[in-house]
Amino acid sequence: MKLNNRGLLVVISGPSGVGKGTVRKALFEMKKHNLIYSVSMTTREKRSNEIDGVDYYFVSKEEFEKRIKQNKFLEYEKFFDNYYGTPLDKVEEQLKNGHEVVLEIEVQGALKVRRKIKDAVYIFLVPPSKESLYNRLEERGTEDKNKILKRMEKANSEFKLAHKYDYIVVNDDVHNAADRILAIIRAEHARTERSIYRYQEMIRSK
Repeated sequence: MKLNNRGLLVVISGPSGVGKGTVRKALFEMKKHNLIYSVSMTTREKRSNEIDGVDYYFVSKEEFEKRIKQNKFLEYEKFFDNYYGTPLDKVEEQLKNGHEVVLEIEVQGALKVRRKIKDAVYIFLVPPSKESLYNRLEERGTEDKNKILKRMEKANSEFKLAHKYDYIVVNDDVHNAADRILAIIRAEHARTERSIYRYQEMIRSK
């Protein structure tokens, strides 16, 4: 029995290259969940393995900036000359329908969401070591060494923000990390502050 009608916003964040997308995909492949992925919008070029509307909504810089002026983002960030943002209307619609909405976003974006939505669940995904993070960035083969070093420098500052999250999950193994995140989501639904009012109403009505 579900004791809260409104869905749960789950924010998965962490440094670039930590494996957020891979863990998120593994999470959605797991059985018996009610998760909806909130597709972010970006102005960066689509990679060969990405699908528009599935991995991201790919739009022009002009279109993105138009949406900024119309306050259509829950959060947005400019990173390496490209915009990334979370469409507000799509998130609210899914939450009202009782779905668990998963955001996979960068650290600064996650902190912006936290200032707006206090009752979401914030999960910080970290690598087993800095060396493993560097290796992942290098293995992607999408950037030169200078850009990788810039991402590592940014990651070092982001590690210091881990205390602002509710949970820290180590991505030592993709399926283990996804399993831990699903366990967190299930546990959050049982927290008293999320379910006590509905439970009390149910008891009084009998």
